Amino acid sequence: MAENNPQSGSKAEEEALLRADTFTNAPKVSRRTLTKEEREQIAKQREAETKEQERLAAKKAKGPIGRWWLRLQSGPDRVSWGMAIVALGVVYGDIGTSPLYTAQTFLSGQGGLAAANREAVLGMLSLVFWSITLITTVKYVFIAMRIDNNGEGGIFALYSLIRRYGRWLVIPAMLGGAAFLADSVLTPAVSISSAVEGLKTIPLMEPLFKQNTELTLMITVVIIVVLFSVQSRGTERIGKVFGSMVLVWFSFLAVVGVVNLSNDWTVFEALNPIYGIEFLFSPHNAAGIALMGTVFLSTTGAEALYSDMGHVGRGNIYFTWPFIKVALVLCYFGQGAWILKNQNNPDLAQIDSLNPFFQMMSPNVRYVAVALSVTAGVIASQALITGAFTMVSEATRLNWMPHLQVRYPARTRGQLYIPVINMVLCVATLAVLAIFRDSEHISAAYGLALTITMITTTVLLGVYLWHDGKRIGAIIFTILFLAIQIMFFVASMAKFLHGGWFTMLLTFAILGIMYTWNEGTKLERAQRRHMQPQDFLPALNKLHDDFRIPYFADNIVYLTSDSETKRLDTDIFFSIFADHPKRARAWWAVSVETTDEPFTREYCVEDFGTNYVFRVRMRLGFKVSQSLPAYIHQIMHDLSKTGELPKQKSIYPKVDADPNIGTVRYVLIHKALMPESKVSERGALSLRIKYAIRHVAGSPTKWFGLAPYNPLIEVQPLFVSTRRPPRLKRTDLLEPAPVPSRGKADPAAAPDPLDTTTGLGQLVRDSEAKTGIDTEAGAGAAAKAGAKSGAAAKN
Repeated sequence: MAENNPQSGSKAEEEALLRADTFTNAPKVSRRTLTKEEREQIAKQREAETKEQERLAAKKAKGPIGRWWLRLQSGPDRVSWGMAIVALGVVYGDIGTSPLYTAQTFLSGQGGLAAANREAVLGMLSLVFWSITLITTVKYVFIAMRIDNNGEGGIFALYSLIRRYGRWLVIPAMLGGAAFLADSVLTPAVSISSAVEGLKTIPLMEPLFKQNTELTLMITVVIIVVLFSVQSRGTERIGKVFGSMVLVWFSFLAVVGVVNLSNDWTVFEALNPIYGIEFLFSPHNAAGIALMGTVFLSTTGAEALYSDMGHVGRGNIYFTWPFIKVALVLCYFGQGAWILKNQNNPDLAQIDSLNPFFQMMSPNVRYVAVALSVTAGVIASQALITGAFTMVSEATRLNWMPHLQVRYPARTRGQLYIPVINMVLCVATLAVLAIFRDSEHISAAYGLALTITMITTTVLLGVYLWHDGKRIGAIIFTILFLAIQIMFFVASMAKFLHGGWFTMLLTFAILGIMYTWNEGTKLERAQRRHMQPQDFLPALNKLHDDFRIPYFADNIVYLTSDSETKRLDTDIFFSIFADHPKRARAWWAVSVETTDEPFTREYCVEDFGTNYVFRVRMRLGFKVSQSLPAYIHQIMHDLSKTGELPKQKSIYPKVDADPNIGTVRYVLIHKALMPESKVSERGALSLRIKYAIRHVAGSPTKWFGLAPYNPLIEVQPLFVSTRRPPRLKRTDLLEPAPVPSRGKADPAAAPDPLDTTTGLGQLVRDSEAKTGIDTEAGAGAAAKAGAKSGAAAKN
C-alpha cells in the first residue's frame, strides 16, 4: 500500500535524506555559551578574586602600609607569588647565564690570570656593576617598563605609542626588532651549547667526550628540539617549572659569591665608578675599548625584561629584580675576589681558557654547578623564545609581518604561542649549530645584534620622553645611554669577521621581510575601497531577483578583515559580479575580532534592511577556537528563527550535515599585481615578496577550519593606480593606394569618374603639413570630407 501512496513515498525519501546527513560528524555549537571546563575555570578565578579582595580589605584596616598594598594590587603593578615564580623562569634566564662566561672572557682579553692585577679586577667589576645598574636597572626597569602599550612591552609596542611623531621612527623600530629576533636565534644555540660543553669538566664524563667528539653537539640538538616542542604548552606551565630552578640557580650564584668574598671584602671598592673609567682608558688595559664588549655580556637579557613584560606583568618584575641583581653582583664580586687571591697561583697558570666561575668552587660543588648551568642555559633560551613570540605579535599588529595563527595556551593573553615562528626559530637554531658546531665559534657572533636593539630602543624612549613633556630628562637620557651603548657596539664590532657577520646577515634578512611587507601593505591600502549601502544594494537586489541566473550557492560567505559593519569591501562586491555573477539566496561578509577576555563568544549583524545581505562581526575570546563553520551555521539558524533570514531547506545531504540551512560556499580573496599597475620597481618587488611570504606563512583556510568545505580562493587584480597606455593608431585609413601591376588590368581598379575622393586624403595631409594640424585628426577630417563628396556625387 505504501508503494501506491505518493505521500508515504515522499516521506520515506525525506527520512532517507535526513539519515544520510547523520553519517557526517560536522562540528555543531552547544546550547551553552561556555563549556564545563570554562565554567569551572571562571568559577575558580572568581573565587580567587573574592579571596584576594577579602585579604586586601583585611590589610586595608592595618594602617598606611595596608592601604599602600591595596593600591598596588589594584593597579598594573600588582604582584602575586605564582606569577613572580613564572617571571623568574621566563624573564631572567638570559641574564642569569652571564656569570658563566663574562669573567672568563675578561681574563682572555687581558692575557690570562697572571695579568689580572688589582687595578684590572676592580676596573672590570666597576664597569660590570655600573653597566647592570645603568642599562638594566635604570633604563629598562625604572624607565622603559613604565612605558607600555596596554601592558605589552618591547620595541614594537614602544613604537606603536610614538609613531605619530614622525615617519622616520619606523627605521629604528624595524632595525631594533630585526636585531632582537636575530639574537633570538643565536641565544638558544650559544647558551645551551656552552652549558652542555661544561659536562666535559666532570672527570667521570671526560673519557666519554674524548671518544665522541660530536657528543656535545648531539646533546645540544636534542635539548633544543625538546625545548621548542614544549612551547605549545604555554609559558605559564614552563615558567613555573623553570621559575623554581631559576630561584635555586640565583641562590646558588649568591652563595658561591659570598663564600669567595670572605677572602677579600675590599673588592667592594669597585662600587666607585672612578675605578672603571680609569681602567678603561688605562695603558694597562690590554683589551682597549674591546673591554666594553666583554662588559656588555653582563647585560645580555636586559631587553628580554622589557619584551616579556606582557607575559608576567610589570609588578612581578619589579618584585623579583632586586633579588636577581643582588645575586648577580655577589657572584661577579666573588669571582673578582677569587681572581685577586689566585693571581700568582702556579697551579692555575697553565690552564687554557680558565673559567673563574667553575674554578672558584670545590670539585664536589662543581658537579652541581655544571648541572645547574645546563638548566640555566635552557631557561635563557626560553626567555628569548617567549620574547620573540611577543615581538612577532606586535609586528603583526603593525602590519610588518604576515598575520599568523596565534594560540594562547595560558590563562592570560600575554602568554602566546605562534606555531610558524616556533618552527622557524627551531630550524634556524639548528642551522646555527650545523654551521658553527660549538659555543666558541657561536659566541663570536653573539651579542652584536643586541647592541643594535639597545641603541634603537634608547632612541625611541628618548622620543617618547621628549613628547611626554620631560625634555631635559629626554636629552640627558638619550646622550648618556647612547654614549654607553655606542661604545658597546664599537667594541662588539671586533667580532664581525669572527662570526658577527652571521648575526648581521640574519638581522638584515628579517629587516628585509618587515620592510617589504610594510611597503606592500601600503600599496594595497592605497587601492582598498569600501562601498556604502546606497552604492551596492541596487545591484545586489537586481541580481538576487534575477531568476535567469542559477544559484551559485544558497549562502556565499566572504571573510574580511574590515570590522566596520556599515559598509562592504569593493573586493567582495566585484567578486560577486566577476565573470559569471554569483547569485545566492544570501551573501555574508564575516569579520573576526579577538578580544582580551579568554571566553568571549559574541556576534552582531547588520542586514542593511534586506533579507539577503548580512554583515557579521564575531568577537571571540583569545582562548576560543576560531573554527568558523559551526558559528556561522548557528548565526544562520538564529536569523532564520527571527525571520531575518528566509527559511532554507536543503533537500540533499551536505558535508555540514545541516538540512535546515542551504548550501554554504566560503570565498577567500587574494590580490595580485597587474602589469597596468602604476607602481615603481621597488614597490612591485615588495608586493611580489609579500605574496611569496604569505604563501609560506600559511592560509586562513586552516586557521578558521574551512579546509573540509572546499573554499573558493579567488585572485583579484591589484591596480593601485593604473597607467593610461597611448592610443592605438588605425592604419587601414592611411594605407597608400596600391600600385597597379604591369599585367592585365583589373577592371575593378579603373578609376570611377564619379568618385571625387581620389587624392583627397593626400590633399588633406598636404594642407595639414602646412597648418600643423595633427595627422590623426586630419585623417578623420579626410574621411568625413570623402563621405560628404561621395554623397554629393551620388546626388
